[in-house]
Amino acid sequence: MVLTIRPANGADSPAVANLVREVFDEYGFAWDEENYCADLYDLKGHYLDHGHQFWVAEGQGRVVGSVGLEYYYKIPGEPGASTVLAGKVRAADTDCSLERMYVHPDARRLGLGSLLMQTVLDAAKEARRTGMEIWSDKKLQNAHRLYERFGALKIGDRICDDPDESPEWGFYLDLT
Repeated sequence: MVLTIRPANGADSPAVANLVREVFDEYGFAWDEENYCADLYDLKGHYLDHGHQFWVAEGQGRVVGSVGLEYYYKIPGEPGASTVLAGKVRAADTDCSLERMYVHPDARRLGLGSLLMQTVLDAAKEARRTGMEIWSDKKLQNAHRLYERFGALKIGDRICDDPDESPEWGFYLDLT
């Protein structure tokens, strides 16, 4: 399969929502279009219009991968530690976060996860970010191994604000 990664635009929202829903179905995660998954239906309004970035991977004429990068002011604390900010457990010493990284089951084992991860890292470094926060459902063990291959350190866990109240692992990735 020939894969292409490109910046997303608003017109990609339905295809990204469909991709993520397929992965959610695969893992038995609840789908919440109105709240937890609302960002997927409006990539432009949630990510792009706010200075964040989002990419899609295409293969065989359809979206088979996605990843977002959100920017924010540095979260206080020591690198590699977790902290509570506005009532939520966060990765300390980060100023960006990896968001919505998903690969369709048909496109796995082709190196797409690594390509998406490298795309996000390159963009974060180009934006002079110093620490990346990653939160991932504990069921997604292959994703965790990918993050660790790129140097991410597991820093703790939390309960996600999704409808399933899923347990997540948190990771810190030094970008310096």
